Amino acid sequence: MVDASTKKTLSDIPVLKTKAGPRDKELWVQRLKEEYTTLIKYVQNNKEADNDWFRLESNKEGTRWFGKCWYIHNLLKYEFDVEFDIPITYPTTAPELALPELDGKTAKMYRGGKICISDHFKPLWARNVPKFGIAHAMALGLGPWLAVEVPDLIEKGIVKHKEQSESN
Repeated sequence: MVDASTKKTLSDIPVLKTKAGPRDKELWVQRLKEEYTTLIKYVQNNKEADNDWFRLESNKEGTRWFGKCWYIHNLLKYEFDVEFDIPITYPTTAPELALPELDGKTAKMYRGGKICISDHFKPLWARNVPKFGIAHAMALGLGPWLAVEVPDLIEKGIVKHKEQSESN
C-alpha cells in the first residue's frame, strides 16, 4: 500500500515515455531529455514543499550519476555522497543507488554502499516500465531508505554529525 503523501509525490512527478537505455543511441538521447525534465520538475516540487534533499548530475553520456543527498535529524543536516550507474538494461532494470560512505554500516545495504530497496521498490518499478525514471528512484527508493535508516544509524551512534565527528 502507498500512503497519501507518497501518492501525492508520485502524481506530481511526470512519467517518462521513451523506453530506451544507453545502448539505444538516438532513443537514449530522447530518454535522457525526459529524465532531466522529470528530475527538474521533481526538484522544483521539493523546493516548493520545503523538502529539498538532493542534488544530482551526470556524465556527458548520462550513464553515470553522482551528487549529494541529505537528511535532517534533530535539526542537524547529515550529508552523503550518492552515486549510481544506469544499467545496460535500463529502464527495464532500476538503477542501484549507492551511498559509498555508509558501506558496511547497515544490514540494509549491499557491497559498495548500494542501498537495499529490492522488496518494495523493484516490483513497483517493474510494473511501471518505462514510466518510472531517476526521479522516481530517488522519490520511492532513496528517500524512504534515508528516512528509515539514517535516524537508526544516528541513534546507534554509527553515523555522527560532522561537527560532532570533528570535535572528537
